[in-house]
Amino acid sequence: MPLILGIETSCDETAIGIVRDRTLLANVISSSMDEHARFGGVVPEIASRAHLESFLNVLQQALSDAKVKLTDIDAIAVTEGPGLIGALLVGVAGATGLATALSKPLYGVNHLASHIAVDYLTHDEKIEPTIALLVSGGHSSLLQVNDLTSDVKKLGATMDDAAGEAFDKIARILDLGFPGGPAIDQIAKTGNPTAIDFPRGLTTAEDWRTRPFDFSFSGLKTAVARYLEKTPNAIKKDVAASFQDAVVDVPLLKSIKACVDSGIESLLIAGGVAANRGLRQALMTMAAANGWKIYIPDFPYCTDNAAMIAMAAHFKYIEGAFENLDVTAHARSTW
Repeated sequence: MPLILGIETSCDETAIGIVRDRTLLANVISSSMDEHARFGGVVPEIASRAHLESFLNVLQQALSDAKVKLTDIDAIAVTEGPGLIGALLVGVAGATGLATALSKPLYGVNHLASHIAVDYLTHDEKIEPTIALLVSGGHSSLLQVNDLTSDVKKLGATMDDAAGEAFDKIARILDLGFPGGPAIDQIAKTGNPTAIDFPRGLTTAEDWRTRPFDFSFSGLKTAVARYLEKTPNAIKKDVAASFQDAVVDVPLLKSIKACVDSGIESLLIAGGVAANRGLRQALMTMAAANGWKIYIPDFPYCTDNAAMIAMAAHFKYIEGAFENLDVTAHARSTW
């Protein structure tokens, strides 16, 4: 059973995870979120410096939690992209150094594919083929996953703000703090989701014809801001609930179309926004109504972590796809 050490530094979490086969031995995360909170969003330079400062401590804690030594590791895995380029470079440099010192194979893995792979820590059954909806602070994508290691097709992606970005920006306008997703989800529980008819981006007849699987949340963000300008006595919980309902509707509708068009009756949702109560419930209800399988990782695996990086490399390792040390960081996805 291979022992894989995964490293994730694509944004504001320095994470190292260790898995043996499909058993998680360690998943240590050091977040710099508090340092970004006063700016209302992630500052790339602060994130990069935080990775440098915490890397060794996180590594030592992961090895201690897993009760293994570095020399026990069979392979090193690291996020090569997409993400913040400075943050990614810290992880790639650290992973390359470890792989060189240990004479172990190094796997550069796609951050988005890793969000899919981590589901294997929650469910035992094989998930491919599946439609994968990835929604997070930096990514909103629909993928057709025929084979996780060799055949992943991008159906659509965000054209501006990702869903998580929209949550953060609206939470800032509503003075709910950072990160915005959990804050809006909490207050929306007691609000009326039909109180305000906010727009659903890229859902016109022309959009469905020309770009059916792409996302746009910038217009929704603007609509909420203008509503609040014109309605000084707006009920905050209703605004939050109506905004969240508008965000949820779009990936829900596009996921349905992706499943119907492809004939794939299986849907996986992953990424930080997959922890959102409204989105999870809407997708589970939709899947049940259509008799489709739905896979949602446990809450700790939705946000960025290194268990997912190690799991993505696990499948490469067991298929014999050994890599060299030529791993390069990519700010954008290569799909």
